[in-house]
Formats: sequence, structure tokens, C-alpha cells
Amino acid sequence: MVSGPPGRAGFRGRRMGVKERLLARGVVLPPPPAPIASYVPVVRSGTLLFVSGQGPMVDGVPVVRGRLGAEVDVAQGVEAARLAAINAVAALAGAVGDLDSITRIVKLTGYVASAEGFGQQHLVVNGASDLLAEAFGERGCHARAAVGTNSLPLGIPVEIELVAEAPV
Repeated sequence: MVSGPPGRAGFRGRRMGVKERLLARGVVLPPPPAPIASYVPVVRSGTLLFVSGQGPMVDGVPVVRGRLGAEVDVAQGVEAARLAAINAVAALAGAVGDLDSITRIVKLTGYVASAEGFGQQHLVVNGASDLLAEAFGERGCHARAAVGTNSLPLGIPVEIELVAEAPV
């Protein structure tokens, strides 16, 4: 199949699925992340799926720690947000099975551990927003909040939570 922009039909007329678009960008979804405290990764209420906060983890271990504007620079923060979004998508996949059943990413909230005076949380969270747009195409465009905080669990610099929609 000929690859092109997200969601575009290939030469056989079949649209690329979410996993195919991710693979085309070198992203292989990990298994759904296991909770690190007392919560469940995804809760469904009607057609909405609420994904618990996910961090930049590989095999349950943070790949970067620190605060933006101190130990972590914006480029590292963008990559951390991207990895956190990959983990959030993996949690969605664990809940719905077929990611192509997701009709919309409704809302993304990004929490950014920030040193005093750091004000570029919106740029950091773009790492997650861009990943969702790459993966889901127009269905990945969402409402968003980028919130600065003084610390996050396990010392991670970014935590991403999602609300998605899928038919019951």
C-alpha cells in the first residue's frame, strides 16, 4: 500500500488505520501500562472513555525525570509528552481493542512539572497533541489544557490524560 498523509487512501482504496499510521512513524504501541497506584487505566461511561494519567514510562520505569525549566529542557519535555501520549493510546487500545473504533479524541489534559517561572507548558504538551493528530488524523484534534505544577508522581516531567469517544 502506498503511504501518504494520515487517513488517506492507498492505491487499493483502503484507509490506513491508527496502528498503521503509528507504525509508519516508527511507533510500536507497548502493552497497556499497568497502574502504579489505586486506580484503573480506563473507565467507560456511555460512549466516553476516560484514560487515567500516563507518564513517559517504558516497562513501568520513567525514562526522564525532573522539572521543565530546571533539569529538563523543552525538547526533552516534548518527547516525554509524546511518550506519555503513546502510553495513553496503548491504554485506550487495551480498553477498546480496535483503535479505529475511536470516533474522537475529545480532550487532552497535560500536566507539566515546572520550575518557578517556566511558562512554556503549552509547547511541551504539543508533543502529545501532535502524536494524537498523527495517529488519529482529524479525529485526533481535541480540546486541551496544559497545566503547570510543582511536581508529579515518580519525578516524571509530564503526565497526559485523555477523554476519547467510541461507540458502545
